[in-house]
Amino acid sequence: MNADAHAPQPPPGGMRTFAHLLVNTAVANLTTNFLWFAVVFWVYLETRSILATGLLGGVYMLLIAVCSMWFGSLVDRMRKHRVMIVSAWCSLAAFAVGAAVFFSVPADELLRLHGPWFWVFTLVMLAGCVVELLRNLALSTTVTLLVPVERHANANGLVGTVQGIAFIATSVFSGLSVGLLGMGATVVIATACTAAPIIHLHLLRIPEPEIAHDPTRSAVDFRGGMAAMLAVPGLFGLVIFTMLNNLSGGVFMALLDPYGLDMFPVEMWGIVFGLASTGFIVGGAIVAKRGLGKNPIRTMLVLVAALGVLGAVFTVREWPWLFIAGMWLFMVMMPAIEAAEQTVIQRVVPFEKQGRVFGLAMTFEAAAAPITSFLIAPVAEFWVVPYMESGAGQDRWGWLLGEGESRGIALVFLWSGIAMVALALAALCTRSYRMLSAEFAARPATSEEVADAAGAAEDPASAG
Repeated sequence: MNADAHAPQPPPGGMRTFAHLLVNTAVANLTTNFLWFAVVFWVYLETRSILATGLLGGVYMLLIAVCSMWFGSLVDRMRKHRVMIVSAWCSLAAFAVGAAVFFSVPADELLRLHGPWFWVFTLVMLAGCVVELLRNLALSTTVTLLVPVERHANANGLVGTVQGIAFIATSVFSGLSVGLLGMGATVVIATACTAAPIIHLHLLRIPEPEIAHDPTRSAVDFRGGMAAMLAVPGLFGLVIFTMLNNLSGGVFMALLDPYGLDMFPVEMWGIVFGLASTGFIVGGAIVAKRGLGKNPIRTMLVLVAALGVLGAVFTVREWPWLFIAGMWLFMVMMPAIEAAEQTVIQRVVPFEKQGRVFGLAMTFEAAAAPITSFLIAPVAEFWVVPYMESGAGQDRWGWLLGEGESRGIALVFLWSGIAMVALALAALCTRSYRMLSAEFAARPATSEEVADAAGAAEDPASAG
């Protein structure tokens, strides 16, 4: 049976409801990202430890990997509106607890990496940010619920656009808040602002007349999610590719903030990151207007190869304009890469199983980044950076990477980018790529075709 034949028909006003949910989620993401960026900036500025920021980034992705499958199962078991409300209240509770810890523990104790309070504070704040993933997974399924099939890629592009807006505000405000107001005021602002989207969310209604029940579903339905994924030829290969690509993503997660904070003051780094994040808006707007082409998988792989080239060269010299331009172009391409995977899953996986498939995909993908984040942070701090500061490192790599304070990080970025290019080109030659491309092309592409497919399924006589 065709996956789209099971898809619910978008209700009247579905796009308007989706727009409300999109903006609400964007505001919530802005608040959680604002606080998390601020925590990372604050920790690095107070400790100057690449290891500390790498560990925080790795733990963040590790928690996402651990929780994603459970979150996906919850999305399939509960009404989407209830899922979003639960997520919002959990974030608010976590931030309130984190604020209490911050103001009750002396700063010296809080910043001791080997002490318990550092991990209590950061893990509580992390939990409040990670639980936001639950509403993001629910938002991905509401595209299928509320948006016509032929507009799915465009809707996913809008998600990239609002994420870009949130990134701009987050990075700018986090840097300015930590630099000018201090971490205490930042925690209070984030906790207070978390309540605003909750009020709006309680006033919204998502037209979901009944939950699509699956009798084989369990509380953490790894088996059901895997079965749904394996039922689509080549889909598991796409997820594995994204997981391997996220190994490189862990490198950028661990080292981008230390590189930027070495180059700019914290207030300026926030503004620089915000400026670069306008690329998200441009990239998301392009996808929202033009879609992803006939084959989103090919679009994604080509863009990943381009990202690899960019990642290899945007730090070859310690030039601020090169760094900013590289980040901006990097972010222009990211919405299309993210939207491509979402669009494929929304078309080829039945609606009642999409939460688990999105969650399982996130589990695989998020599990990769902590590996490199945990590994690369100590390797960079204790081996690569000292090596590049030595005469031997300068003699060997100076012709390519020049001179500067962060040449060790630049060397790591160079090899990470080369690995991304090799992975994308190899994926284009695989059987999984060809099978999934054919499967995607065989699915109905418009709402009318979906309705016809559903009618044919209900009327056996028409199939003859």
